[in-house]
Amino acid sequence: MNLPQKILAEISVVTRDIEENYPELQQHLDETWSTLPHGSNDSNSLNEKDLKNYLNELKAIRDKYKEEH
Repeated sequence: MNLPQKILAEISVVTRDIEENYPELQQHLDETWSTLPHGSNDSNSLNEKDLKNYLNELKAIRDKYKEEH
């Protein structure tokens, strides 16, 4: 499994955690996903940096919520 696939797998785990344990945060999933570049699915439009940024945003939203509640 290459690094982008590992990042996507981790994104899936964090997303599932949010959906199952913090459903009130689901509205943020669409908002953060919209920050990724649009276009074709080739490697130029969705790169490793973009995926890492998205993963970090998801974790930050979840962790901030956990701290506050």
